[in-house]
Amino acid sequence: KTDFINFISDQEWKSIEPVSSWFGPSSFLMSSMSALFQLSMWIRHCHGYLTEHVGIPVWGSYAVFALATLFSGLILGLVSEALGRDW
Repeated sequence: KTDFINFISDQEWKSIEPVSSWFGPSSFLMSSMSALFQLSMWIRHCHGYLTEHVGIPVWGSYAVFALATLFSGLILGLVSEALGRDW
């Protein structure tokens, strides 16, 4: 506590370089990282639901997510082709 009070009162905080805009909490990079973390938590929740409540074995849950990944890639590829865009 004393060190923190001295840090403020002696204005030592002025000598610290600010965080780059890339790593700021509202930057695109950090917002993307937050979205990926939320997606991973949702996938974990779905995996738990499938294995604990539905009774699907763990390998079956992995298969469901693998197929969902393949089909979502297929759909995105078809939409991209239909729009005539080359990502």
